[in-house]
Amino acid sequence: MLELLVCAFFTLLPDYLYRRYGQGKRFGRELTLYSVWFELRWGIVTCVMLTVGLITVIFYNHPTTTSATVFFRTVPIIPEVNGRVAEVHVGVSQAVAKGDTLFTLDDKTQAAAVDAARRKIAEADAALVVAKADILADDGKIQEAKSSLQQALDELRTKTELQRRNDAVVAAREIERLENIVAGREAALASVTAARNAEQTKIATLLPAQRASAEAALAQAEVELQKTVVRAGFAGRVEQFTLRVGDVVNPFMRPAGILIPEEAGRGRLQAGFNQIEAQVIKVGMVAEVTCISRPWVIIPMVVTGVQDFIAAGQFRSGEQLIDAQQVVRPGTILAFLEPLYQGGLDGVTPGSSCVANAYSNNHDIIVAKETGTLRRIALHAVDATGVVHAMLLRIQALVLPVQSLVFSGH
Repeated sequence: MLELLVCAFFTLLPDYLYRRYGQGKRFGRELTLYSVWFELRWGIVTCVMLTVGLITVIFYNHPTTTSATVFFRTVPIIPEVNGRVAEVHVGVSQAVAKGDTLFTLDDKTQAAAVDAARRKIAEADAALVVAKADILADDGKIQEAKSSLQQALDELRTKTELQRRNDAVVAAREIERLENIVAGREAALASVTAARNAEQTKIATLLPAQRASAEAALAQAEVELQKTVVRAGFAGRVEQFTLRVGDVVNPFMRPAGILIPEEAGRGRLQAGFNQIEAQVIKVGMVAEVTCISRPWVIIPMVVTGVQDFIAAGQFRSGEQLIDAQQVVRPGTILAFLEPLYQGGLDGVTPGSSCVANAYSNNHDIIVAKETGTLRRIALHAVDATGVVHAMLLRIQALVLPVQSLVFSGH
């Protein structure tokens, strides 16, 4: 309507003034209900054509959308393991800080595993003490074996010397017996020494390895035990937390509730513009939004990002081929808007629906030396039409609360 009034001021109004004062035609006589079209046909046609052209220029170069929303992410509250709830520490809706305990699972199995791992460590420590005692015992046996061997060697040397001096004094059988005794005692000494070396190797390698394995098993068991305590990974607000003691939770099928980060939806707004405006929406464009949760307020914004693909064209491979007719509605160009000034979105509830306008800026092209005069004039006119769109947004901001409260039927 505003564009029509502006265009009529330059087309229909001059045509009427010429008919009225130039040709002397008056309403009710020469200008009747039936002769208006014939008399003012040039002004009417020109007005309609100029209005359509002006609307096209405005909406193309200064895109607008009602599909603007302050999106925010939610994080499902799920444990890392299956289990039955033993205790709940928060309510259905409650603010939580990072690290706060949300709920705990029954931990009897995990606690038993921790206790068994600790007993394994104690068992390894006891085995180390026993091994050290065995080394002391082996030292005594080695000393005893050395003494016995030395005694046998001394006796063998004595009998051998006597036989050398007089064969009749010592029988050859006696010498063989003593040699066998020496060999046996040497073998006994070697066996005891090997046992002592084995105990030393056990203390140096086997028992530390067993203790390290037990410590690793304890660490793993403690990690599994910690998984039974579900904590908040960040500060935010718990919503729809209907979990109760005795419920069974599953990390793949049944989340316990939703955790909304406290910064969610506080600094960015997402707007979906028509596909035809893909060549117009650029990073750095100035924009304005008005949100229904903060009525009668125009928030200056800036385009900080433009998604370079349209979500409506996505598909997942399956058993059937994708038919283009399945895309019922054409997708939009998603643009990310951030407040031009700090705190611009304060008071806007996350998830709120908004109306957004983006304004083209051709200043760099206008001031360029290679730009022609006619093009400069045209671009000046295009940028100037942004004022009309800004006025329309402010009218929408005024009407939006009334439309929502009165004409929506709620």
